[in-house]
Amino acid sequence: MKKYCLFIVLLISLRSSAQDNYWQQQLQYTISASLNETAKSITGTETLVYKNNSPVSLNFIWFHLWPNAYKNDSTALFKQLQRDTSRAKKLENPGRGYIDGLAFTVDGKAAGTELHPQHIDIIKLLLEKPLAPGDSVRIFTPFHVVLPTYFSRSGYADGEIMACQWYPKPAVFDKDGWHEMPYLDMGEFYSEYATYDVSLTVPSACVVGATGNLLTQAELDAYKKTGAVNNSDRKGKPVLYKPVMTTAAKTLQYHAEQVPDFAWFADKDFVIQYDTVQLPSGKIVDAFSYYHNKKNTIWENSIDFVKDGTRKYSEWVGEYGYPVVQAVEGPANNSSGGMEYPMITLITSPKAEKEALDGVIAHEVGHNWFMAMLGSNERMHTWMDEGLNSYYHFRYEAEKYRYNSVFGDQIPEEVKKLPVDKFMDMIYNVINQNIPMQSAMETPADKFPNSDEYGIVSYVKTALWLYMLEATIGRDKVDAAIQNYFTKWKFKHPQPADMQAAFEEATGNKLDKFFELTRKEGKLE
Repeated sequence: MKKYCLFIVLLISLRSSAQDNYWQQQLQYTISASLNETAKSITGTETLVYKNNSPVSLNFIWFHLWPNAYKNDSTALFKQLQRDTSRAKKLENPGRGYIDGLAFTVDGKAAGTELHPQHIDIIKLLLEKPLAPGDSVRIFTPFHVVLPTYFSRSGYADGEIMACQWYPKPAVFDKDGWHEMPYLDMGEFYSEYATYDVSLTVPSACVVGATGNLLTQAELDAYKKTGAVNNSDRKGKPVLYKPVMTTAAKTLQYHAEQVPDFAWFADKDFVIQYDTVQLPSGKIVDAFSYYHNKKNTIWENSIDFVKDGTRKYSEWVGEYGYPVVQAVEGPANNSSGGMEYPMITLITSPKAEKEALDGVIAHEVGHNWFMAMLGSNERMHTWMDEGLNSYYHFRYEAEKYRYNSVFGDQIPEEVKKLPVDKFMDMIYNVINQNIPMQSAMETPADKFPNSDEYGIVSYVKTALWLYMLEATIGRDKVDAAIQNYFTKWKFKHPQPADMQAAFEEATGNKLDKFFELTRKEGKLE
């Protein structure tokens, strides 16, 4: 018995030590950028303070130059689209984009670079002397981005600017080494947490939604005042934003902390809605939605959807960690309902019905938990992001509407009349029995045979996997497991083993066999 007790103490000690040894890099951006509305381009400068918290010295830093993914037909982005017939429509008239004008300095001295041997959207910044553990460097470069037409994430369409993956950005360096990766349409990201101070110069008539707090007080006041009126009177003619500044251009200041990315969206046509969300703890969060000024839009209730999603995920997973939450209406995307960024999400389902729009907004807002606050490697472990989020997204739709986005309006009325627990059981049984999901959940994004399989497995199979655990140990324990995982790993980079350990700690269950299912091809059973 004494030996057994000593073994348990040793095991707990080892786990504690592993957690104590965790590290991640520390980044601080200062970006100044100007939009040329006519040329659909962005010109800017970036200063990055990069602190090496790893236990090894670094001789170089990989940088992502993701706008170059749009430059020609030989990039990883275009090769992937050419292979995937379900996304072939994206290639009909793809306007090109790129990034140039780079001139890196490190601590004030010109620095050399090397091209990646395969990908023009990755570059190696060479350091004159090794960056020792605990030390920092100040990296500076100007840059110029030409935006593509909108067919993936970044771009422009119908007067709207979507600046996503738009600035030079270091790859993640973690215990497994560097994670430099090309931009893909089917396959998301893995990014270091950082503080951002960003100034954006845009035409004065533009309404801008962006990651972070808007610090330009007069502009923020105008958004809140206009948005509050539109929130209170949703059936009347919307009140449109009136430029605060009389000059042709305005400069807006933004600040964000503990975020893995910074995105922004601009349009002269946006209607603004504004309200606040009170979370269970009493915390107040600013909520905005931005949508196009058109008749009979279902976006008139969008602010409620933003608020409800934020409130529900805070209740189920853990408190929302940011000061503002926003949703932006974008152009149609033939393979996506939206694309999430910290504190703001682009919604690309303009023809959705009310239930579908509410669901996709909740899903994309939910990525503030499963992407922004839990910074897993989405390219390698898509299920840790999309799947966990879909599990709660499906719960949200079921509780609110007896609806599920997998089936849309095909759900029989008699099923919609079921109590929520029986409704969800029916939905998941139909999924399990009728939808083929061959690939394993633990499949890297670029290894799925096509985008249909990627979507079904990463989103739906993983939600089913979690529901199977719920059916075995109960919803309360699943929520406790997720909440423990969130508490331990928010603003960090968890791996599948970290999730398993957090689940086991919270539930008291050994879950080796359950997590082995993430590597299982075919039906879950």
